[in-house]
Amino acid sequence: MERIPSVRIGIDLGGTKTEAIAIGRDGAVLVRRRVPTAVGDYAGTVRTVADLVAGITAELENMAPAPTVGIGIPGTISPATGLVKNANSTWLIGRPLDRDLAAALGQPVRIANDADCFALSEASDGAAAGDPVVFGVILGTGVGGGVVAHGRLLAGPNAIAGEWGHNPLPRCRDDERPGPECYCGKHGCIETFLSGPGLSRDHGCGLKPADIVTAAAAGDKAAEASLCRYEERLARALATVINIIDPHTIVLGGGLSNLTRLYESLPRRIPSFVFSDQVVTAIRPPRHGDSSGVRGAAWLWP
Repeated sequence: MERIPSVRIGIDLGGTKTEAIAIGRDGAVLVRRRVPTAVGDYAGTVRTVADLVAGITAELENMAPAPTVGIGIPGTISPATGLVKNANSTWLIGRPLDRDLAAALGQPVRIANDADCFALSEASDGAAAGDPVVFGVILGTGVGGGVVAHGRLLAGPNAIAGEWGHNPLPRCRDDERPGPECYCGKHGCIETFLSGPGLSRDHGCGLKPADIVTAAAAGDKAAEASLCRYEERLARALATVINIIDPHTIVLGGGLSNLTRLYESLPRRIPSFVFSDQVVTAIRPPRHGDSSGVRGAAWLWP
């Protein structure tokens, strides 16, 4: 019978920083470390993760069994090739990251997309703990998502479950076609409208999302109009998710999840786009905030 680990280590491999935590069986954080990511350096990235795990393991000595290790990355492992694909951290693409890390650590590792880790964290002991079906959303530099059903993260045969950000924006108006060009090579992806850069591009004037929010609160009509467009587009996009998987809860993450007005406006806007006589899906902010990704990586081991 497999022994339940007393400690789980989670790694969040970000574009600029790499964070590691160790959590106990109750989810309490025992150790937390953060170091710069070895940007553009694949071998350096592997060493960074290995050094973090070794340091944490040494700090929490005399553990039996040894801690498990889960890693969230801005991409995923292709089931077809066993190599990293769809990664914003492009130096990871085409690399056998899970095998190289397992060799460096001398133990198996589990790797998942960072948005999947976010969803798993919030479904495990976060804002959607105990809910049967959860959709976790990332609204940041990019737009991603993850699906957790009855406590299990859904990956799918193509390892792209939850990648709603690279679908076309639903119910496009004429003035939204063909939409901005996306790095994936297509136009009009949800990500190009609903990411932080997408909001800034739509508003113009070179303002960052936080500045747009501040301007709207100060009575700037153009900024308020930009936020209303953003909310209406987000409602359309989330309504399509509800029509397909009908989640009990949607948890918003990423920088734009801090926009508190979303939790008032979305429940009002979404129902008109959903194929139902009522919509009871809850829209919630994350309980663990920026720590959800690294916590979800730790929870990749049951």
